[in-house]
Amino acid sequence: MSVKCLIVDDEPLAREVIASYIERVEGLQLVAEVDNAVKAFDWLKKESIDLIFLDIQMPKLNGIEFLKAMHHTPKVIFTTAYRQYAIESYELDVVDYLLKPVSFPRFLMAVNKMMNGQHEDATEELQSDELRTDHPYIFLKADRKMVKIYLKDILYIESLKDYVRIKLPEKEVISLQKISYLEQKLPEDCFMRIHRSFIVPIKKIEAFSNNAIEIGGHELPIGRNYKEQVLAVLNSDTSILD
Repeated sequence: MSVKCLIVDDEPLAREVIASYIERVEGLQLVAEVDNAVKAFDWLKKESIDLIFLDIQMPKLNGIEFLKAMHHTPKVIFTTAYRQYAIESYELDVVDYLLKPVSFPRFLMAVNKMMNGQHEDATEELQSDELRTDHPYIFLKADRKMVKIYLKDILYIESLKDYVRIKLPEKEVISLQKISYLEQKLPEDCFMRIHRSFIVPIKKIEAFSNNAIEIGGHELPIGRNYKEQVLAVLNSDTSILD
């Protein structure tokens, strides 16, 4: 009997990778792939699903919220670029927690855990191996490859229409991606949208006025539509500017 699988991920490339892995494993059957959790609910109403490959950071409803909202949950393997949700995810009794980009051998390990009922050991394994670093990162596609970018190194992110420029201390990375997508993906307590074209790490802001911020030797504008929210955050521990 085949294991019926559903992929829930808002990244087309990530869905493509997991779908290709499923095709390579005898006993797995891909029923559907969707780009948000709301569509996943619709599939679960009409189809019996055994295993969900579930992203966490998604628009409308994130993976953890989706999982908590389900009454009868299939087996779940998280596929995400973020480490910070690992402990919370295992409190929900998921099978495994795969960090992107997911390799095929690591994918096989997760599937074997599900088939052999070994997911009770997943928390200990993740804590000992994948949570060892204190530096979270994301992968973005640039120059026909996936590039690792540590969040601690980001000076700012700039929109270039359908692309984004990620400014780092020693270089910049340009990726075919919308800035709104990164705004949803980045931790909101660490990064802030200050303009329709700019996202910045809050802790790296060196100075600010009513109209601009300074970061890493760069002056970036505060957009009119973002001004009230940005200044509220920046003035929370500071006397109000005249």
